[in-house]
Amino acid sequence: MIKLIAGLGNPGPEYEHTRHNAGFWWVDEAARLLKVSLQMERGHLGLVARASVGGQAVWLLEPQTFMNLSGKSVASLARFFKIAPEEVLVVHDELDLPPGEVKLKRGGGHAGHNGLRDIHAQLGSPDYWRLRVGIGHPGNKNEVANWVLKKPSPDDRIAIAQALDRSLKALTPLIEGEMEKATALIHTSKPPRPKPPRPPQPATAADQAAGSGGTAAEGVDA
Repeated sequence: MIKLIAGLGNPGPEYEHTRHNAGFWWVDEAARLLKVSLQMERGHLGLVARASVGGQAVWLLEPQTFMNLSGKSVASLARFFKIAPEEVLVVHDELDLPPGEVKLKRGGGHAGHNGLRDIHAQLGSPDYWRLRVGIGHPGNKNEVANWVLKKPSPDDRIAIAQALDRSLKALTPLIEGEMEKATALIHTSKPPRPKPPRPPQPATAADQAAGSGGTAAEGVDA
């Protein structure tokens, strides 16, 4: 079961709409769905809310330490409430996924993500769950720092918002530990591709009659 959901980002209005704050966006929506309000808890260095799902308590967290020190906030709350790493879900931006995709995984490396790097160090374990929100890659690793701290394009922001909405349908299964069900909801719920236009159909006798002002009763629904 998931007892702590931490969304990663940077505090402050100047970062609010940047790609690196995708984790904050997800937790903001989760709090709205669970009808709770995030409040600053200085002892845990973050915005915190307690919700209840199926009689189980779950904590929502947005560290206010800046991304590189996210682990201090996550580990503080996890230690205080005796939450094990495998009961933690971290929601973060993911360069290796395009905007519009979200993936769930447990464990693994931090892939250079500074927030995950610090969580690894502070929890002393990589064995926590991650919800990876695709933000795309600039195509040049030297541009990554600037990329994550800039706003996505309007089209990318729409794709990310739609992906957040779809993945939030798995909120209850995630909290209740139904990870196979959550994975199926998250990984198979992709935006529908637009259908190609249908080729024009040859005109029928009925169409021709209708077009010329005549009447064709047979084979035409009223």
